[in-house]
Amino acid sequence: MEGLKFLVVSVVLALASSFASASDPSPLQDFCVAMNETDGVFVNGKFCKDPQQVTEKDFFFSGFNVPRDTSSPVGSNVTAVNVAQIPGLNTLGISLARIDFAPYGGLNPPHTHPRATEILVVVEGTLYVGFVTSNLANGDNRLITKVLNPGDVFVFPVGLIHFQLNVGKTNAVALASLSSQNPGVITIANAVFGADPPINPNVLTKAFQVDKKVVDYLQKQFWTDNNN
Repeated sequence: MEGLKFLVVSVVLALASSFASASDPSPLQDFCVAMNETDGVFVNGKFCKDPQQVTEKDFFFSGFNVPRDTSSPVGSNVTAVNVAQIPGLNTLGISLARIDFAPYGGLNPPHTHPRATEILVVVEGTLYVGFVTSNLANGDNRLITKVLNPGDVFVFPVGLIHFQLNVGKTNAVALASLSSQNPGVITIANAVFGADPPINPNVLTKAFQVDKKVVDYLQKQFWTDNNN
């Protein structure tokens, strides 16, 4: 199993590197280790640390092999490794994530990455995964799904709503690589019903064609969760 895990990680990194330039711009130097913005000035990415002050710690993250707690309401836990965790990823157009799933229905709920394509490989367990297309010529949004087992790889195109569900009786683990140093994430339910300040309920009742009581309930639940 350990050999498979190392092989899987190598495959993910190799495949991801082939499309790393699909989202973030290409670097103009060997590296641009990120440092905090100063004086309220923000740039598209991060300011660069003086190369003479760069150390191995700027390119390192430890603990990716450690299982995470999956006792959340959705039964999953995402460990992101992007430019916030590894400053050396700045301008390199790539990041990683580990997703741990509880047995019997652990879910990484429907979400999008506005700045990245994702390629995911299952390390342990069995996942039902899928994504929804944007409007096709006939106006439909097509659902594309697949059941994945250890060693299987699946791609989620940039910006499309996607999800992963553990359909097995044991814990599941997946590793993902994304084509951005900072892919971003918009979890659909949290964003719609947990926005701060809340979206006007009249907008949501009309959009979802439900009674206002349903919207009030969902906004109360998700707004509380997002703002605790």
